Amino acid sequence: MKRFHIALAVADMDASVADYSTRLGQPPQAVVIDTYAMWRTDQLNFSIRKDAAHAGQVVQIGFEDDAAEGFASDTDVNGIEWQRFSTLEQDLRIITTFGVPVHPAVEHELIRN
Repeated sequence: MKRFHIALAVADMDASVADYSTRLGQPPQAVVIDTYAMWRTDQLNFSIRKDAAHAGQVVQIGFEDDAAEGFASDTDVNGIEWQRFSTLEQDLRIITTFGVPVHPAVEHELIRN
């Protein structure tokens, strides 16, 4: 599966998690309390991270692609960096960058408590 990925900086994690959960129609699949949250839908991999100084700005764009091996990035003709990574690679990077998420265990996902 290939999903578009976008990550945003936010100032208020609790308000942002509530807002984006409503907009996406589901709770996040992974939450690192007061630091990070990520939703996976059929077409979208959407994440937020607390960074009040850059709230509202795009932090990352790219594709979560199950066919990808590891993590790669390249720059498009407009100078924008695009990332490409597997689900497993993202899950591991969440843990090493933000900590172990807490959320209800879902059988087909790596990250669970």
